[in-house]
Amino acid sequence: MPFPRADHRRRAAALGRDDRGPPGRPRRPPGGHVGAAARDGRRRGRERPARGLPVTEIVVFGAFRTRPETVSERFPDDRIIPIADESALAAAAAAEVALSGNNPRRVQMLLEATPKLRWYHTVSAGVENMPLSEMSRRGIVLTNNSGSYDVQIAEHVLMFVFAASRRLQLYRDRQVRHEWKDHDHQELRDATIVVYGMGSIGTEVARLASAVGMRVIGVRRRAAPQEGASRVVAPEGLADVAAEADYLAITAPLTPATRGAVSREVIARLKPTAWIVNIARGAIVDEVALIEALRARKIAGAALDVFATEPLPTDSPLWSMENVILTPHTSGDSPRVQDRTLDLFAENLRRYKSGEPLLNRVDFGAGY
Repeated sequence: MPFPRADHRRRAAALGRDDRGPPGRPRRPPGGHVGAAARDGRRRGRERPARGLPVTEIVVFGAFRTRPETVSERFPDDRIIPIADESALAAAAAAEVALSGNNPRRVQMLLEATPKLRWYHTVSAGVENMPLSEMSRRGIVLTNNSGSYDVQIAEHVLMFVFAASRRLQLYRDRQVRHEWKDHDHQELRDATIVVYGMGSIGTEVARLASAVGMRVIGVRRRAAPQEGASRVVAPEGLADVAAEADYLAITAPLTPATRGAVSREVIARLKPTAWIVNIARGAIVDEVALIEALRARKIAGAALDVFATEPLPTDSPLWSMENVILTPHTSGDSPRVQDRTLDLFAENLRRYKSGEPLLNRVDFGAGY
């Protein structure tokens, strides 16, 4: 069976498009949210391939470990090989499709155990930990889980922004001390948020932010107009628009082009009242420069879900700074992720069997 062509349109229609997308991914069409597809999938329950399509051997390793039978229930006409731990990987030798994560050690073990592997779907949106060169050399197609995280991550960004505007962390500290004391607040109406990375997460952030009256400036690879943003600039203009930001939200993937993009220079251009909000990858920000700016009060604060090293080391000064709000890389958590993942995988499995282009195919050269 010839392998399907790449779908350079990335995600379409009911499956939307994720973010932590580099500057410049199309917004999902109206009514095309991946959650709608998930609801359809739950009603459908079991996937039935068209008559005559071959049974596919699919190894599930590390994904849905708590209920590996979930995938078997959804795809009863294919052979599902659930692997709970690496000691059982020998059972996956005949698999041509993998549904797994992006843990580097596990990925490598899985690749070594599956000489017939042709397609790998990772349940993560980011692929910076994947062995792209090896997969390219072996002719393995990689697809990611983009589109399954945009709603909850965008809501997390807005949660950070609302909390920062009221400096909610200070009230929490005072609550613990039983201290009745107020401080100045900021209104979000007419405040400016710069969104670095206008994929579906960035686009959803823009939609939510504009709904509360914020002015949105988007940063994307191609500076074309985009719904929800009053202005869009190319990545080369990040430092200039940073000077206008009340909030700088980072929603891009980690690639060679975005690594360190929020540099010391960009941070220095921020207003002393500005906040950095990062739910993307820690390595996109110069963390040393960020800590220096926070200590010197050169910026108002940072709301961070991701860090240069994770888990965040216990001796990191970020833990104890009163102008920092932290969450432990949980912005993508949602009870709906599994449904969205299986809906995307089901559509791609149908396409795989039919020889159609796969959604979310990773460009090995671009790194996303």
